[in-house]
Order: sequence, then C-alpha cells, then structure tokens
Amino acid sequence: MTIAITSAMLMPFCACEKAQQENPLLTESQQPFGAPDFSKIKTSHYLPAFEAAIQQNRENIKKIVENPDSATFENTILPFEDSGRLLERVSRVFFAIVEADKTPEIGEIEKKVQPMLTDLENEIMFNKQLFERIRQVYDKVQESKASGQQSMLKGPEDEKLLEEIYKEFVRKGALLPDEKMARMKEINLKISDLQQKWGDMLPDATNDAVVWVEKKEDLAGLSEADIAQCAKDAESRSGKAPYAIVIVNTTQQPILASLDNRDLRRKVYEASVHRADGTGKYNTFGLVCEIAKLRAEQAEIMGYPNYAAYSLEKTMAKTPENVYAFLKSLISQYATKADAETKAIEDYARKTISDGADTFQLQPYDRFYYSAKMKKELLDVSDDEVKPYFNVDSVLVNGVFYAANRVYGLTFKERTDIPLYHPDTKVFEVFDKDGKTKALFYCDYFRRPTKRGGAWMDGFAKQSRQWNQIPIIYNVCNSAKAPEGKPSLLTWDEVTTMFHEFGHALHGILSDCQYNSLSGTAVARDFVEMPSQFNESFASIPEIFDHYARHCDTGQPMPPDLKERMLKSINFQSAYALGENLAATCVDLAWHMLPSKDICTPEQAKDFENEALRQVGLLNLQIPPRYHTSYFNHVFGGGYAAGYYSYLWTEVLAVNIADVFAKRGALNPETGQDMRDKILSRGNTGDLMQMFTDFTGMAQPDASSLLKARGL
Repeated sequence: MTIAITSAMLMPFCACEKAQQENPLLTESQQPFGAPDFSKIKTSHYLPAFEAAIQQNRENIKKIVENPDSATFENTILPFEDSGRLLERVSRVFFAIVEADKTPEIGEIEKKVQPMLTDLENEIMFNKQLFERIRQVYDKVQESKASGQQSMLKGPEDEKLLEEIYKEFVRKGALLPDEKMARMKEINLKISDLQQKWGDMLPDATNDAVVWVEKKEDLAGLSEADIAQCAKDAESRSGKAPYAIVIVNTTQQPILASLDNRDLRRKVYEASVHRADGTGKYNTFGLVCEIAKLRAEQAEIMGYPNYAAYSLEKTMAKTPENVYAFLKSLISQYATKADAETKAIEDYARKTISDGADTFQLQPYDRFYYSAKMKKELLDVSDDEVKPYFNVDSVLVNGVFYAANRVYGLTFKERTDIPLYHPDTKVFEVFDKDGKTKALFYCDYFRRPTKRGGAWMDGFAKQSRQWNQIPIIYNVCNSAKAPEGKPSLLTWDEVTTMFHEFGHALHGILSDCQYNSLSGTAVARDFVEMPSQFNESFASIPEIFDHYARHCDTGQPMPPDLKERMLKSINFQSAYALGENLAATCVDLAWHMLPSKDICTPEQAKDFENEALRQVGLLNLQIPPRYHTSYFNHVFGGGYAAGYYSYLWTEVLAVNIADVFAKRGALNPETGQDMRDKILSRGNTGDLMQMFTDFTGMAQPDASSLLKARGL
C-alpha cells in the first residue's frame, strides 16, 4: 500500500486532474446540496479517491508548514481546519457504506485504507513544525488575554477552534520526546490494525451465531409475522434449515420473550453470549487484551495511571473517580429492587409450570419469557397486541417527524430524485420554519447480513458556515423488514430507538456553527447522548403517540384502554434494563482502569470480567451485562472506551431537560426554540455544562431523577 500512496504522490498534474474527473468522489457532487451521487460511485472508486485525498491533505499541511510568515490564526489554524476537507468527504461516504452495507469487496478496501489513514494521522499529529506554528498562535492568544490586548481572534468560535486543535495535538503526544513519540506512532498503527480485525471478526461471529430451526412447531409462541421473518432470515442466509433465528448485538435477545420451547430459548441465549468467546470458531479475547494493553501504554506514555484517566479528562465527568461515584449511587439503590424483581419472576414461573415447579430455577434465557407472561397477566398487554400499531412508516412520519415539526418547526419532504446506496434507504429534504432548506436526512432501518448490528447516526456532510455546507445526516437501525406486501412492524423498544437516533440527527440537522470540526455532534461522549435520550421522551407524549400509533390495516388509533395498559407497561420490571447497563459500564471501566502490566491474558478474560462485576456487586446470572467483553463493540470497536457510562450520565441530563419541557408544555415551540438556541445549534462551541445550565437553570444535574423516570 505504501507503493500505491507513493505512486499517487508522484502522479503528474494532468493525470491527477483526469483521475479526478473520472472519480465522482473527487469532484463536487452535482446532486442537490452536494449529496453523494451513488448512481455514479462504484466500489472501484474508493481506493483511488483515498489516495488522491490523502495526497492533497499532505500537500495542504506542507503549505502551512512552509509558510515563511509568522504564524497567525488566518494562515495556520484556518488552513489546518480546511486541509482535510476532500479526505473528509471521501471518508464519510466510504465508512457509511462500511457500517451499513459491508460487502467482501468493501471489507478488502477497508483493510488497505485504515493503515493509510493512521499513517496520515501520525504524520500530522507528530509534525513538529506544524505543531510549533499552532503553539505559536495559541501562546499569542493566551498572552493577549493575560495582558488585556486585542486578540487576533474574531470571536468565541475562533477561540474554541484554536483551543480544540492545540489540545488535541498535545493529547496525541506532540510534546513528547522523540523516543516516546515513535512508540506512540507504533501504538496508533497497531490499535488501528487490531480494531480493523475486530470489525471484521465480530459481524462474522454474530452472523455465524444464527440458530437454525427445522420445525415450525418449535417456534410456538411466535406470531405468524415473526415466523415468516424467521423463514425470510433463513432464506437470506442460504437456508441450512427452513427457519433461522438471527442474533442481534445485545446479550439478551428480544425473541426470547415469545418462544415457548425452553431448549430453543437456551440455544438462542447461548448462541448470543458465546458468539465470540472461543466456545465456537470465533474468539475476540486476543484482540481485547492486546487493545486494552496498548491503550494502557498510551496513557502511561502521556503521564496517566490508566487509560480511563487519560480518556475521561476531556469529558464532563473529568475523572474515573467521579464516574464511579455516580455509578455507586445508582448501584446502591438498584440492587434490592433487582433482587425483588428476579424473585417475583421466578415465583410467577413456578406457579405457571405444571411439572417440576418445586425444582425449577429461573435462567437468564427464561427471564424475558416469564416476565412477558407476567406483564400480560398483570397489565393485560403483550408485544403482539401493540406491534400492529407501530408500522415503521407511521412511526417515522407521524411520530418522529411530527414531533420535530411541533417542537422545532421542521418539515420533511421525501426526495425520490437523489440516488441512494441501498434500496431500503429513503432520503428527505428538511425545511426550517422559514421554509428554507435546513438539511438532508437519510434513513436506513432494516437489517441485512452486510450491516453491522445496532443503531447509529452520522452524516455524509456536517454543517459548516465556513464551508457553506448544510448537514447531510443519516440514521441506521436493524429492525426486521417484513416479507413483500406486509407492513414492517416494530416493538416498543424499536420505536424508542428510532426516536433516539433521530435525537442525534436533530443535533446534526439544527447545528449552526462556523467550523466543521466544532459542529453538530462533535461534543464529549458524556454529552452527545443527551439529545438522543431526551428525544425518546416524545415517543410517549399522548399527542405524539396518538398521531403515529395507528393500526397497520385499519389506520385506527390504538384504543384508549390498550394505550393506557401499554404505557403503564413501559417501566414494568425496569430494574433489568438499568442493571444490564450498569454491568456493561463497569466491565468497560474495569478493562480501562488497569495499568499495562496488569492486563490479563486471553485465557483469563472471562474470569477477569466476572471478578470485575463481583467487586461492584453486579455479578448476577439473572442480569448479565448488556454486552459481554467478547462482543462489546462500543468499547473495542467503536469510540466508547472508558465511556460507556455516558449513556447513564446523559440520561440524567436528558431527564432533567425533559422535566423543563414538561413544566413549560411538552410541545411548546418556544421551549423548542430555546433548546435549539442554547444546545442543539451550538455543537462544541462552548462549555457543555454551561449549555445545560443555560437551558435548565440548574447548576448541576439531578441524578435522583433517573431512577424516578425509570419507575424505580
């Protein structure tokens, strides 16, 4: 690959120009608002586009470094902000496809591209001449502030951009001596390679964990629609049996709530928890231990005791001690409720079993099943009853979009003239309350073998006044697509997931920032989940709920009595959901609180996880972590290392903000505008806690509200 990069760097200008003309990734898209032109983009375009964009990025950095004038914001910081614009455009398109439609060909290109990008990042972050110019600008600004002289900066966004760039260089090791700098480069390359291997292995392991079913009667308890989905999933996976139960990314599998066959429930649960721990042909523990060890070494080189301390410094929480204090306050209140919940489910199960009730012991694969039956008996509601009212199209248009219209004044119009990367995808033009185009929004909600598990938001382009760019945002989920001619129906969890991911989308859509690198969701991990978790609250607001919860066949709203029972059931036995999140959070922190010399071997990884949970009082067979170590993609494949706590942390912020909306009127557009002005439009242009305070009037978040909101 080095040879290919070198060849690209030496390519004559006329050849470069010709290549750019032939490659749609290297020229401005002629689609509306610069949307990617997927009618022209071919798989063969990606690698040459990366080579050319990386070359251009290097040349732009070289121009900054070789500028003979003294360093200023205008000739150093702004050109640096713009230096990778082409590479960002190429990367955003390519990695969207990697996540959502990763064919073998795309996977092979990714293996070549990742080391190229890591090499480039190393070159930039450890470029001493570049950093020296950045530091000169930073020092001049600090001196101006200290002396009261006029700054070279035009405003707070300039200051924030300079601060973020300078501190990122320092955090990556720009001040290190040569020997340590060289080691950091090696570590960066190695981690990139290991995460690439993780990204290849985990989806394969999850796909391989499918549970094959020969007889329809073994699927007793499932609805006819769910059985048809199992048949469709079997067909799409080469049909080793007539039916297939696909494993989703979390430990517990939603289908376990309905399966009557206990042995099949056990097989499904075990397929989930053992997908990548070496029980079968896949084992990620070697990758986990190596990644954890390298991260710990990174932190130690930078002068921190462990990776958690290093990583958390730039978050709202600041230190591992603050995170643990937050978690312990929840664990202490949660534990007794969780034990009572488990006992209630086991007692109920024994009452319903005709044979062997005296010796029956509740297993984790039984929990969802008997909890669902208990909920049906006590509250007279089940997923099969409510799913016909949650048609994915109605949830999107009459729920997600309707709430955004009522609160923020946005309207949505589907565009059928913009090319898409997959037939299941849709794109909408988003209009602001003044009628002007605000963004493009893509949605891709159905699972397929080439899509990674989970749900996420990102963008083909971020908002930037500097670049005159509107945001081009997408949401991706993994709901089941119904057979042809049938409506695709959602569970309540999938409904709230759509609202959640659209909360992230709103953070991108409503951004109004000068600079690309500060806009939208470019905030600390323990703030970025707040808008999404807050947006979930709209799913159950009566006026919104009634607007989208309509029967897929008749179009009639959910009957009032069913609606009342369904909404009451949302927090039914909610200790489980909190417990699995707390356990996953503590697993994440345990791996990243260790010094490098104490990282365990792959053979010890399972025991390490169990011991970590035991120490915090969360080793509970009945409530396992939402993700066990071996398939914890957020932490070992994504950007949430030492940061999974942020889901609970930001839930507190979200509940506090929802309380403000409730007091002012949940759909009050004035409150929505206030939310836009003080939080959603501002990206990372100010202090995040101050943004929270400006909107809520609270000096600090109130953590006690989380347990109340969860019904605990």
